[in-house]
Amino acid sequence: MFVRHLISAAAGVLLLAGTATAQSPIFTISSTTIKDGALMPKKVAGANKANPNCVGDNVSPQLSWTNVPAGTTSFALIMTDPEGRGGLGVDHFHAYGIPASVTSFAEGEMSAPSDKFVGGIGTAKAKIYMGPCTPPNQTAHHYTFVLVATDLDPKALPEGLTRLELLAKLEGHAKGTTGIVGLFKNPL
Repeated sequence: MFVRHLISAAAGVLLLAGTATAQSPIFTISSTTIKDGALMPKKVAGANKANPNCVGDNVSPQLSWTNVPAGTTSFALIMTDPEGRGGLGVDHFHAYGIPASVTSFAEGEMSAPSDKFVGGIGTAKAKIYMGPCTPPNQTAHHYTFVLVATDLDPKALPEGLTRLELLAKLEGHAKGTTGIVGLFKNPL
């Protein structure tokens, strides 16, 4: 009787082990600079001297991702603030043509042009990371970083696409997506 239970238990463990390996691991993004759902450090805020709401150093956050979906050949990264401009939203940054071999960006790396990504045109008309410039005396805004795995060749899209143009080009090419949300509140 004991041997039959032992064999049944072993068969159950093998079945569970087979199930665990048969499922795909979850595509995830993480950061050492920001924590999902928490306030971001002041250094990631914008540094535009002409805008008094820009109180930071415009240092792009470190981002890394794991468990890339099968068939991925490039990535697109989109950063938006849905509460910006009085609820009309701000397209802070979007980069695409990120080769599948790239699985992270170091802190500050997206704050300058790079051969690792193609820059799109955000609300501020820049092709690099543009950090939060949240007005004072407001609740914290949500800054969403969405990473899309695609089957597009990294050189398939021209630079300077708007977020809406990019989304239209990604239609039918997304293999998976992951995201992280950082909050920012102007300390003034």
